[in-house]
Amino acid sequence: MNNPSKFIVLVFIIFVWSAPQTCWADNSSVATPFLTIGIDNAKNPGDISVVLQIFLLLTVLSLAPTILIMLTSFTRIVIVLSVLRQAMGTNQMPPNQIVIGLALFLTFFIMTPVWQSVNQNALQPYLGKKITQQQALENASGPIRKFLIKQTREKDLSLFVDIAGIDKPKSVDDVPISVIIPSFIISELKTAFQMAFLLYVPFLIIDMVVASVLLSMGMMMLPPIMVSLPFKIMLFVLTDGWYLIVGSLVKSFA
Repeated sequence: MNNPSKFIVLVFIIFVWSAPQTCWADNSSVATPFLTIGIDNAKNPGDISVVLQIFLLLTVLSLAPTILIMLTSFTRIVIVLSVLRQAMGTNQMPPNQIVIGLALFLTFFIMTPVWQSVNQNALQPYLGKKITQQQALENASGPIRKFLIKQTREKDLSLFVDIAGIDKPKSVDDVPISVIIPSFIISELKTAFQMAFLLYVPFLIIDMVVASVLLSMGMMMLPPIMVSLPFKIMLFVLTDGWYLIVGSLVKSFA
């Protein structure tokens, strides 16, 4: 052919048409993968139980981030640390990764007694086939309910009891978990903002003093944050701020 590109296209077409015939001519030499998805009758009732357990496990894993954030001490810690960074005016220092990482490890430290109790009283006996699944759930909910109720205000608990329209419980043990969880969340938010406000006041006073001094000196064009930032960092370091804040956060759950 005069045009090489036409010759290449012709060879390619011949190869494509001949390749399937060559490959399918000898079925014994080519192994073709085969995949089927279907629903069969269970031969053993235990097979259904295993499938349901796997399904429940995947469901719990998908909800694990929400459980970790909302049903533990993580919410209070991360809010206080975030407000601390804003009060100091250090922009993104420490970075978000450091703040979230510190909040996670403090959460693990605070929640360790609860998780150990769940492991000893529910998980290990269930894995050892000493108790049933229902008993394991009841034993696991006990320490978690105790932690949630301990950090929940009675006012918030009564609010959701009234909204749910249920009879007034005789004791805390009679309150359903669906009422305890939202009560715990709003109690944690209120406590976190109270601690954040008390933490914000000293840094706000420094900003106000620096702004007043600069205004009296006629230095109105100089941003007060540039002058107050070193003083706030110095105050935070001299008072050993991380020791005080982390200690207060952990002790607030004691």
